[in-house]
Amino acid sequence: MSTPEDRLAELGLVLPAPLQLPPGVTLPFPWVRIVGTRAIISGHGPTNTDGSLAQPLGKVGSEVSEDQAYIAARLTGMAILGSLKRQLGSLSRIACWTRVFGMVNSAPGFTRQPAVINGFTDLIVSVFGQEHGTHARSAVGLAELPFRIPVEIEGEVELRPGDA
Repeated sequence: MSTPEDRLAELGLVLPAPLQLPPGVTLPFPWVRIVGTRAIISGHGPTNTDGSLAQPLGKVGSEVSEDQAYIAARLTGMAILGSLKRQLGSLSRIACWTRVFGMVNSAPGFTRQPAVINGFTDLIVSVFGQEHGTHARSAVGLAELPFRIPVEIEGEVELRPGDA
């Protein structure tokens, strides 16, 4: 049985480096916090493999197309997987994805937030499979997101017994 890392390699995907924060910015919280058998994931945005913020930035529906935002959600998923791998040591410690909250930096009138966050969901299901990757989910539009990122996603996974 292949591991999530094996599936990432099969898909030709490389986990990104940690986010390079803009000068003067510090974050007083961890990217991933382990609580019992859960890993709670702080909000992540789209990053390139070197850890820089992925472009384009701005509001979905005006400055960023829906297709570009779908890719941004996928890149956000990669950033989350990178944080989980660094915290857990192996993505195989994840028993299943439980909950995801997707936020879209939306222009007035843009209402296709679920289609944008599908970029994240499609990635997670392709890496973990239906049984372990399917998750409860919300996708909402917000007036602004930090650093003008088009997408921010947070979530939670259940860890395998004995691995917590």
